[in-house]
Amino acid sequence: MADTTKEPTKEEEAAAIAKEKAEQEALPYKWSQVIEEVTVIIDVPPGTRSRDLIVDIKRTSLVVALKKSADKPFISGQLYSDIKVDDSTWTLDDQKEITITLAKINKMEWWPHVVTDAPKIDVKRIQPENSKLSDLDDETRSMVEKMMFDQQQKQLGKPTSDELKKQDILKKFQAQHPELDFSQAKFS
Repeated sequence: MADTTKEPTKEEEAAAIAKEKAEQEALPYKWSQVIEEVTVIIDVPPGTRSRDLIVDIKRTSLVVALKKSADKPFISGQLYSDIKVDDSTWTLDDQKEITITLAKINKMEWWPHVVTDAPKIDVKRIQPENSKLSDLDDETRSMVEKMMFDQQQKQLGKPTSDELKKQDILKKFQAQHPELDFSQAKFS
C-alpha cells in the first residue's frame, strides 16, 4: 500500500507555524521545556505576595490562580504527562511573576502542551540544545553511547553492537559444539 501522506507546502508550513504562535501567545502563561523539565512563567499583578496565590502542583495536574479570583485560574488542568512533585518547584519573582518548574518523569519525550486542554505545539519542530554526555544519567548515557557506536559501525559497514553480540554467542556455541558443521549455514 502506497504512503498517501504528503509533505506540507511552504505556505501550509508557514500557516501552521503562525497559527501555533498565535495560540501560544494567547495563553495566560509562557512555557518552555528542556528534555528533563517544563518551565511555566505567569505574569501576576505587581505587588502580588505568595499568600495571595493558589499553586497546586500534583503528579498529574496543575492549578495556579489568585485566591481572590480562584474561579479564573491562570492555568488549571491535567498535565500532559506525570511529573515528580518533590522535584518540582515554584517561585514568585519580584512580586510580579511566578516561575514553575515541573520535573518530568519521562525524560525521553517532548510535551506538546503543559495541560491537555491547551493548544498543542508541533514537537517535531523542537531543536534540542546540545548537551554533554556527562550531563545525562547513567542509563540514558549508556543508551546514547550505544546508539552512537551503532551508527558509526553502520557507516563503516561493520556490525552493530547487537550483531556483534549475536556473533559472539554463535562463536561460543561453536566452541562448545565442535562436532556441528556451520560452514554452509547462513544467518541473518
